[in-house]
Amino acid sequence: MSDLPRGSTVRRDAGLYGYERTLRRHGIEPIAGVDEAGRGACAGPLVAGAAILPAGKAGIIPGLADSKLLSEKARERCYAHIVKRALAWSVVVISHEECDALGMHVANIEALRRAVALLDLPPSYVLTDGFPVDGLGVSGLAVWKGDRVAACIAAASVLAKVTRDRMMCELDRDWPAYDFKTHKGYITDVHSAALLEHGPSPVHRMRFVNVRRAAGLEPYPDVQNELVEELR
Repeated sequence: MSDLPRGSTVRRDAGLYGYERTLRRHGIEPIAGVDEAGRGACAGPLVAGAAILPAGKAGIIPGLADSKLLSEKARERCYAHIVKRALAWSVVVISHEECDALGMHVANIEALRRAVALLDLPPSYVLTDGFPVDGLGVSGLAVWKGDRVAACIAAASVLAKVTRDRMMCELDRDWPAYDFKTHKGYITDVHSAALLEHGPSPVHRMRFVNVRRAAGLEPYPDVQNELVEELR
C-alpha cells in the first residue's frame, strides 16, 4: 500500500467524497473502495464488498454513510442506488467453514482481495478501511475509519452488510432457536443464552471461544478464581 500522491492532502472537512476528488485531481482513477461485514460475528459467513463510484453527481449516493450508522431501511435504499450507479461492484462470501480453516484475519484479507479481483473494471487505486491489504496488484491507501470518510469504502460497507444481513435472515429460518435475524450472528445476551441452551449450530464458527465452550471443547472460566486474580 502507498500514500496519497506527493503534494496532495485531504482536508478533514472535505466530506465523504474528498478522497476520490483528491485522487482524481492527480489523474488517478478508477478508484475502488473495499470493506467487510461479519468479522466479529461468531456465526455465519464473512462478506466483503468492493465498489467503484463514478465521478460527479452520478457518483453521489443519497444518504450514504458507514453502514453501521444507517438503519436497515436506509442501508437498503443506499444498496439500491449503489448497484444502479456504480461503475463496478462486487460481493464475496467466505463461509464459516473457510473462516475456521483460515483464521479470521487471513479470511478477512482474502475476502477483500477477492472482492477487488472480481470487479469488472480493474481499479487503478484502492482505498481500504483501517488497515493496508497487500496483494491487490495496484497502489492504495488504508484510511482510518474509512467507511465514515471515503464514499467508495462506505459504499462497499453497505454492499457487504446488506448482503450478509440478508443471508443471516435466511439462516434464521433454518435455525430459528438462535435468532440470527436479530443479532446477525454477533455475540449478544440472547445469542449467548441460545448457545448455552442448544449448543452451536452447524453455521457457528468453532474458532470462537464462546462457541467452543458451548460445544464442550473449552472449559468455562472459574468465576471465583478470576475474581481472586483480579484482586491480587
